[in-house]
Amino acid sequence: MVERNSSDGDRPDEFALIEELFAPLAAGASGAYGLEDDVATYAPSPGQELVLTADAIVEGVHFLATDSADLVARKLLRVNLSDLAAKGARPVGYLLTAAFPRTMDYAVMRAFARGLAEDQRRFGIHLWGGDTVATPGPATYSLTAIGEVPQGCAIRRGGAGEGDDIYVTGTIGDGALGLLAAQDLLPGLDSDLNAALASRYRLPEPRMALGLALRDLATAGLDISDGLAADLGHLCRVSGVGARIELEAVPLSPGIRAAIALDPAHFERALTGGDDYELLFTAARVDRTRIEGAALNCGLAVTRIGVASGEGLVFVDGSGAEVSFAHAGYTHF
Repeated sequence: MVERNSSDGDRPDEFALIEELFAPLAAGASGAYGLEDDVATYAPSPGQELVLTADAIVEGVHFLATDSADLVARKLLRVNLSDLAAKGARPVGYLLTAAFPRTMDYAVMRAFARGLAEDQRRFGIHLWGGDTVATPGPATYSLTAIGEVPQGCAIRRGGAGEGDDIYVTGTIGDGALGLLAAQDLLPGLDSDLNAALASRYRLPEPRMALGLALRDLATAGLDISDGLAADLGHLCRVSGVGARIELEAVPLSPGIRAAIALDPAHFERALTGGDDYELLFTAARVDRTRIEGAALNCGLAVTRIGVASGEGLVFVDGSGAEVSFAHAGYTHF
């Protein structure tokens, strides 16, 4: 045990920081060994296989410098859990690499750990290990989430077939326009709607329950991180199908509709901007009733927006006219 007395502003050494902030997050995970070893161990449950995913978030790219550290931590965990949900996996633990700026106050680091603790309790998982470093650059956090799924039951991107229905959960565009809302770049938008959009950007909601329910229903799936248009393109490419999407069917929140009324260009931003972390999946037409029942049981809105077709990705408006977008979606490079 490292004994240390400090105020929030003091900077502990690396090992004191790990012991105070992160070791408590590993309590309850037997294979994490209290973060006192170099590795963690885990034996999957009988008949299960592991599902692994990793995402990083960087200050100025995925979150704002003014965002609260606890919300940043929760977003980091949730964007990774969203990937597990899209595969139908149950989360069991995670690894974390935190690169804190050398100038960051210790109170901010504590808030970051508190955010992780809050969502660990909600989602029933624990920290298994990782690394903590100092950086001269912006805050950068990388998380590897580990889940379990019955062997052979993970929902892949490549299973969609021609004629399958295409669905999305929740509403689309809240993440992309939520970033603008958080930056006060949606002039004229009602303050409550602006706050709701900003909250969706800062704190996405992984669709864990529905992901589990879709194991035996979805033919293909992923979560929407790069934008509906781009991620649908990824799914179609891997599955070897095309898609026809009815734009009027795409579910939009009141905030998005209000923003579009102020500036029609926001419609394209909503479909291509990314950061929604909703599920996009396909299912056989004969399973429509089962999909509706699963959504109802999970208390989640699920909307059928189109159908997998021959080659090509086509978006059509209410009159049936094809609509094209200047950019398919978000890309880092």
